[in-house]
Amino acid sequence: MLKWRIGDVTVTKIVEVEATGGTRFVLPQATREAARAIGWMYPHFMDEEGRLKMSIHALIVEAPGRRIMIDTCLGNDKPRDIPTWSNRQGPFLRDLAAAGFPRETIDTVVCTHLHVDHVGWNTMRAGDRWVATFPNARYLLGRAEFEYWQAQQENAQQRTVYVDSVQPVFDAGLVDLVETNHRLCDEVNLTPTLGHTPGHVSVRISSHGEEALITGDFIHHPCQLARPDWASSSDYDQAHSTRTRREMFGALVGKSTLVIGTHFSGPTAGHIVLDGDAYRLAV
Repeated sequence: MLKWRIGDVTVTKIVEVEATGGTRFVLPQATREAARAIGWMYPHFMDEEGRLKMSIHALIVEAPGRRIMIDTCLGNDKPRDIPTWSNRQGPFLRDLAAAGFPRETIDTVVCTHLHVDHVGWNTMRAGDRWVATFPNARYLLGRAEFEYWQAQQENAQQRTVYVDSVQPVFDAGLVDLVETNHRLCDEVNLTPTLGHTPGHVSVRISSHGEEALITGDFIHHPCQLARPDWASSSDYDQAHSTRTRREMFGALVGKSTLVIGTHFSGPTAGHIVLDGDAYRLAV
């Protein structure tokens, strides 16, 4: 279990799934040969064969008087297209409680966007119903993001995700629709990082002169620091997501901002530094 301290704020990583390889459906250009050419990624972010290492995890942000969960992973009992993600029976809630965060103690849930691996534990099965996993939390969802997926009917799998993991908390009156620059508290605010989805956000933390950024999926893997043009196959607008990566990397390079990757494995966090005409993650 990894923890980081940013001034008065603590961020804790709670892992649901870690995997090596099988990532070509997300980053099709990141072949083993292409990945091996980015030597600094070994051993934290790829293995010797060039297979990418990735993680699905939640990040618990403890700010003064607040306990915020950023993204809620895959969840249990839910039918999904990817076999290893479908009808899971994982120990995520037990792991969360063992780390000191029983689900009843979470006061805020933030979804950087509404894809399957970021909303799954919004809800849990209770008999034949989906109920809020975090009953004492307000669920902060981007207004543009919510409205887009609410109206989306063509993507059957994403519609299933919306129905079992988003609609129930909305119907329960637990959702606050917010703008992409919403401020949660003095130390934590959202910032738009569009392209992966129509309303995608990242999370900025600032306290006592120290800063961190929780990425969400504007970057899926550190290989995209070396190759910002490697857009994800799941990006809503690949040209926009590539532009966002270039802008964000340019703004963060050489800064003291700790970058915490939403899908980064191993050390998960580091600082963006120049590497020739591209970038790398210094951990």
